Formats: sequence, C-alpha cells, structure tokens
Amino acid sequence: MYIKKVEGPRAVTLPDGRVLTLADLPPANTRRWVASRKALVVLAVLHGLTNRKTVMERYDLSEEEFALWENAVSTYGVEALKVTSLQKYRQP
Repeated sequence: MYIKKVEGPRAVTLPDGRVLTLADLPPANTRRWVASRKALVVLAVLHGLTNRKTVMERYDLSEEEFALWENAVSTYGVEALKVTSLQKYRQP
C-alpha cells in the first residue's frame, strides 16, 4: 500500500478533541453549501490542515466570500453560517 505525499499535515486535532483530515472536507464539486460544510472548511484553514489559497481554488470561492465565512465563525460561531440566521448576525 502506498501513501500519497501531501503538503502539510495529514490530520489536525481540533480543540474539542475531534480529528480533522483532508478526507473529511467536502468534495471539490460541492455547490450546495450548508453551515456544517462551511464550518469544516473554515476549521481546516484555521487549524493549518490546508491554506486559504488552496481552499478558494478547490471550491471556486472568492476572497470576500471566504472572509465572510471566517469572520462569522470567529465572531458568532457556526450558527452564523446558517442562511436562516444571516440577518441576525450581519451588520446593516
């Protein structure tokens, strides 16, 4: 069995004890973004599993869109990524 060489760590341990790997991330062709998928991608970047540039290219995200996700998670938590909660957490 061969293990593919990848840049950076293969897995990171999150503060809550969960282990996050590249296999846990959503597929590259994801078009429907629910809060849990957004949160996984943001956590992967925040904890060093992958970097912003790679994520933005893989998922075809703009700098602004990913920055909004990061800001929402860091300020209000994962709940702020839900579309139904958008108006509650965004500034006018």
